[in-house]
Amino acid sequence: MSPALRLGPLVFPIELALLVATAAVGLLAGRLLAGTRAEDVGRVLWRCLLLGLLVARLAFVWQYRDHFLQDPLKILDLRDGGWTGLAGLAAALLYGAYAVLRHRAPRRALLVAMALSTAIWLGGGRLLAPSTQTQPQLAGLSLQQLDGAPAALAAFHGKPTVVNLWASWCPPCRREMPAFEQAQAANPDIHFVFLNQGEAAATVRQYLDEHAPSLANALLDPAGDASRQMSNRGLPATLFLDAQGRLIDVRVGELSSATLAQRLESIRAADARN
Repeated sequence: MSPALRLGPLVFPIELALLVATAAVGLLAGRLLAGTRAEDVGRVLWRCLLLGLLVARLAFVWQYRDHFLQDPLKILDLRDGGWTGLAGLAAALLYGAYAVLRHRAPRRALLVAMALSTAIWLGGGRLLAPSTQTQPQLAGLSLQQLDGAPAALAAFHGKPTVVNLWASWCPPCRREMPAFEQAQAANPDIHFVFLNQGEAAATVRQYLDEHAPSLANALLDPAGDASRQMSNRGLPATLFLDAQGRLIDVRVGELSSATLAQRLESIRAADARN
């Protein structure tokens, strides 16, 4: 399944759609079961949701605080997708239990709503996780080096690999490029590949010369096949593969240095298990 949902010209990360579905089902179930006290249940559930999101963000910021010290305002930039989901879920459930004990809402309605939301969030996350098998779509891509010579992602097997799908006209792609440039220099044990989507070699070379001169492993995907197959044409998108070329994670949307560090830890851990 693609990690992005397309609605007309708009592309949304699938985890955002999962969060919306989780909240909607919980609120609907709570209101239907609460009867005349539907507003009480709705109020508690909204607080659970907001508290969970706040704690999830703060837990992530604390875990990767070194990345935020130089520019604390980045804490407010939620576009990077930096959350610690289990911490947020625990906070929401604890507040829900507190509300039940204090009789702030009908116990049965609130417990059922919370159980359904938790099941959708955890179960949906497992169902939407990418398969860790080698991706034939990636192996079959027709790629080129900037000089026009053919290229293939198979050349980067042997180490965990990060494949960034980008274009020079894409503002979030440009914003996240410095984080990738720094990560490539700081992590020699990981391959970083920058797969441009649909632009001419001269355009790509000029952009890199001006804005990211030290970037290595820039390749061309002239037809934009990678973004069409892997992210529903959502840019930027980043694929995280283990040393055997198996897809571990996909992120559609902008990454910060902190969220990139989080995912690098994940592919190192996955590679160590294999």
